[in-house]
Amino acid sequence: MKPLIGISCCVKPFGTYARPNHAVSDTYVRAVDLVVGGLPCLIPAMGERADVEGFLARLDGLILTGSPSNVLPSLYGGPPHPDGVPEDPARDAVTLPLIRTAIACGVPVLAICRGMQELNVALGGTLDQRIQDLPGRMDHSTPSEQGFAPVRIAKAHTVRLAPNAVLAGIVGGETLAVNSLHNQGIARLAAGLVVEASAPDGTIEAVRVAGARGFALGVQWHPEYDFETDSASRAIFASFAEAVARYAAARGGVSTRRIAAE
Repeated sequence: MKPLIGISCCVKPFGTYARPNHAVSDTYVRAVDLVVGGLPCLIPAMGERADVEGFLARLDGLILTGSPSNVLPSLYGGPPHPDGVPEDPARDAVTLPLIRTAIACGVPVLAICRGMQELNVALGGTLDQRIQDLPGRMDHSTPSEQGFAPVRIAKAHTVRLAPNAVLAGIVGGETLAVNSLHNQGIARLAAGLVVEASAPDGTIEAVRVAGARGFALGVQWHPEYDFETDSASRAIFASFAEAVARYAAARGGVSTRRIAAE
C-alpha cells in the first residue's frame, strides 16, 4: 500500500467569476508520485474548520508548499502588509496547527518556501516581509542569472550548508546552488529550529526541527521545480520518502486499517 502524503493547498480565484478554489502546483503532486512513491492527498485551506488531527491520523507524510501569498503578520507580531500583498488566512489557520501537531506526532514534514516560513511562525519565530529592502541583503525574489533555463529552475545563488547538517548529508558537499523566488524570510529563528543552510547575505535558507521525533526539514528554495533534472533536489525528496516509509512501517498500516474500518 502506497503511503498517503498530505500537500497543503492555497485558496485561489479561478474562472470567469474568480470563485475561490483550493489549489496546489502540479510540481508537488509529481514529486510525491515520482520520487516519494506516495498517494498525493490535497489538504484544503478550509480555515479553522479543518480537522487537523483527523488528517494526520491518516497521513504518512506532510509537504508544506510554496505560494505567492504571505503569512499573516498578526500571527508573528509583525507590521501589516502593504496594500496589494496577497494573504491567505484560511491556509494559515490550517497549516500552523497542522505543523505543530505533525511534529508532536512524529509525522515526516518537508516544508518548502512559504512552508518553511510557516514552520518558523508555527514554532514561535518571526519573519522579514521584504528581504530586498534590508541593508546588505540580496533580492531573493528573482534569479539574477536566468540563462536559457525557465525562471523557476534557474539557480540564483549558492547556499552554504552548516557543518554536520542533516541537509549536507542528504545532498553532499558544503555548498549548493538553488533557485530563489521569495520576498519573505526568517527574521527571528523559532526556538527548537536549527539553521541548516544560509545564503551569502546571511538569509536563512534551510532549517530542521532539533530533536524532532521524525523527519522535519524546511528549505527556502523550490526543489519540486527541478527534481527530475537536479540530483540535490531529487535527494531531498528521496530522503523524505525514506522517512515516510519508516513512519508508515512503524504504524503498521494503521491509517489504512482505520479508513477501511470507517
